[in-house]
Amino acid sequence: MTTALRRLRNYIDGEFRDAADGRTTEVVNPATGEAYATAPLSAAADVDAAMAAAEAAFPAWRDLIPAERQKVLLKIADRFEERAEELIAAESENCGKPIALVRSEEIPPMVDQIRFFAGAARMLEGRASGEYMEGFTSIIRREPVGVCAQVAPWNYPMMMAVWKFAPALAAGNTVVIKPSDTTPASTVLIADIIGSVLDELGHSRGVFNVICGDRETGRLMVEHKVPAMASITGSVRAGMQVAESAAKDLKRVHLELGGKAPVVVFEDTDIPKAVEDISVAGYFNAGQDCTAATRVLVQESIHDEFVAALAKAASETKTGAVDDEDVLYGPLNNANQLRQVKGFIERLPAHAKIEAGGEQVGDKGYFFAPTVVSGLKQDDEIIQHEVFGPVITVQSFSDEKQAVEWANGVEYALASSVWTKDHARAMRMSKTLDFGCVWINTHIPLVAEMPHGGFKKSGYGKDLSAYGFDDYTRIKHVMTSLDG
Repeated sequence: MTTALRRLRNYIDGEFRDAADGRTTEVVNPATGEAYATAPLSAAADVDAAMAAAEAAFPAWRDLIPAERQKVLLKIADRFEERAEELIAAESENCGKPIALVRSEEIPPMVDQIRFFAGAARMLEGRASGEYMEGFTSIIRREPVGVCAQVAPWNYPMMMAVWKFAPALAAGNTVVIKPSDTTPASTVLIADIIGSVLDELGHSRGVFNVICGDRETGRLMVEHKVPAMASITGSVRAGMQVAESAAKDLKRVHLELGGKAPVVVFEDTDIPKAVEDISVAGYFNAGQDCTAATRVLVQESIHDEFVAALAKAASETKTGAVDDEDVLYGPLNNANQLRQVKGFIERLPAHAKIEAGGEQVGDKGYFFAPTVVSGLKQDDEIIQHEVFGPVITVQSFSDEKQAVEWANGVEYALASSVWTKDHARAMRMSKTLDFGCVWINTHIPLVAEMPHGGFKKSGYGKDLSAYGFDDYTRIKHVMTSLDG
């Protein structure tokens, strides 16, 4: 007997719709490897309809006073809490994530982030008005940019949707967002939540639209004439393609791309505490996090002790079923990602040593064992390129100068961490590490008030914080003659 697949649909101008041409793709639960739903494979007609809805809704949403937009966002946050179990179930099925961890680690920060941007809506800042030319007063207006085309990734589809729509809506923009083709379920549910709130409070539901589809759908969104801004969280390749497409009509671009976070551990660190925290930060979400602590550099005097402790921690880390409260992470997101992680392990150079893991787990779904690889050199493939899996590499460095050189010696520059009891050293490292975030004696915590974003091939623009809010605004100078 074949189980009927659930039908997911686009959300355009307050209505759930199939793709105009009826095409669909199957959506697979990565914990089982089996399809559980179909989603629209949206094409040009669907993108046109979503953009038209967002464009029509923009003037009224833009002209709302900030307190009214705040009211909408606060209601959305409340509704996220009220419907939390639905969101948890959708995201767990989307990604194979452990239910308990989605409940504890994703719902609370998402709600907090929406409420933060609800407050930011009322904190539009600019330089003080004043007279900079005799007889004239200048003022600054900060305005929304317009319709925003947003593409979210598959590693945190629900939370990344929040990172995109919350600042955009708070600033007065309207949104068309596309989830990854492998993880559309939670974003479609978010559309139902936001649409119901907009309806209840008497606003156009065209303010927020969701279209499902693949890379071609995303390309059509970015190249469409309506959006004033394109925002993507994804791979470096995808970011480059978006930037190139957006350049044709000079759209604003917001890019949060890959990462290869160095974790620099000095000999004076508390080894048991560092190992405990680093293993969690490296394996959480199956290492599918651009900031994951997966590239460890350890001072040579403690290298062997640290590797042994890290391998032991890996052997004690569990991956498994969504309802098992003892697991730290679930499967890799899709079959392609499993092949990518396996490929890195299969291509390891002869001088590398697998200290723990290194293999697929089970015969169902896309689970991969927590892995530690030592003996690596700076120019090895697995050091230079993002694995995006539960694989922690370890290199041995001699001194601070070499640690900085190797830490910075990759094309990514999103996040990093330093582990030491020496305050002066920590301050020097925070200055010289070329990354958008430097954690000291911790790795991976994020708060709504602080920015998240990188340099180099990790992209540009900030998520979260007032800086992330500013990215969704434009600045206008208004000058008035005092002569009347």
